Amino acid sequence: MGLVPAQRSLPLDQVLIGDCIAAMNSLPASSVDCVFADPPYNLQLGEAGLLRPDQSRVDAVDDDWDKFATFEAYDAFTRDWLAACRRVMKPNATLWVIGSYHNIFRVGSALQDLGYWILNDIVWRKANPMPNFRGKRFTNAHETLIWASRSAESKGYTFHYDALKGGNEDLQMRSDWFIPLCTGEERLKDEAGHKVHPTQKPEALLARTLLAATNPGDVVLDPFFGTGTTGAVAKRLGRRFIGIERETTYAEAARARIAAVEPLSKAALIVAPTKRAEPRVPFLSVIEAGHIRPGEIVTDERRRFRATVRPDGQLDNGLVIGSIHKIGALVQGLPACNGWTFWHVERGGKPLVIDSYRAGLRQAMANG
Repeated sequence: MGLVPAQRSLPLDQVLIGDCIAAMNSLPASSVDCVFADPPYNLQLGEAGLLRPDQSRVDAVDDDWDKFATFEAYDAFTRDWLAACRRVMKPNATLWVIGSYHNIFRVGSALQDLGYWILNDIVWRKANPMPNFRGKRFTNAHETLIWASRSAESKGYTFHYDALKGGNEDLQMRSDWFIPLCTGEERLKDEAGHKVHPTQKPEALLARTLLAATNPGDVVLDPFFGTGTTGAVAKRLGRRFIGIERETTYAEAARARIAAVEPLSKAALIVAPTKRAEPRVPFLSVIEAGHIRPGEIVTDERRRFRATVRPDGQLDNGLVIGSIHKIGALVQGLPACNGWTFWHVERGGKPLVIDSYRAGLRQAMANG
């Protein structure tokens, strides 16, 4: 897959070590298609940390990169990195940011203040959450993702509605996702068997976001790269990535992990065309092309209902004149109808759905 001119100056498929804001400010403006950000949560655990009932210490996030002196300091950091992201996003790019109750509301406020437009908030419901050991609060069984466009004027952002629906038993994909935590072989561990990173995200979570909001070849930026989940999933799904990570240990683990990833075949990554993206073909065009003649009779597949084709592309059922959809709904007593798949014409003694002619015209338009 060749690079488009706007990508040639980008550090594609690389892990940049350093401060994320400085690194993003070194990138060309309007150069990335999507951002996935897993910033510090500012968990505020304190020096004592978190203990189990048996007083053993929970392996939670107590690293320096998650510590901020005040909420004001955290807010300033959040605004700075979000502003840097917005500068490098293409006009129709989108951003995903994940967080917990400790930080996600502050992040959401900063997003709106900077001009982003929130499209959805996604609840990642964890199949196997860590229990609440103190028994004084509900178990924290979810995290929240905010999905936002660069501005309210960004109307052409990528969203694969039909693909997500097709993979969800033909039901609209909901904004609550039931996905397990990162465990087993997917969890990176050091030679001593300890977690390399305390908050490694599951690849399934990243896969769903990238399949929803990017296309093969798109550039995905992750300013808090960690151990490279975004990069590993991007490589497998035929996307390009730019990772930024200030901790050398994490960056090295990410590079080794990504190097071992085998990309899926190009055939497996072809994005199916959506109905909304297909060119509009009016029924009149089918008549003008000579596929159906004015005065010809159309029926439903079982020949219970019939109507006459008019030269202006409307149907006449003897009582009412209207579009193929209106008359189809009317004869069935329904509020709506897809006339293209309801009406048929007689061809060779058998009913032929009129949508087959629309499909042929679309193919001719694509080849022309």
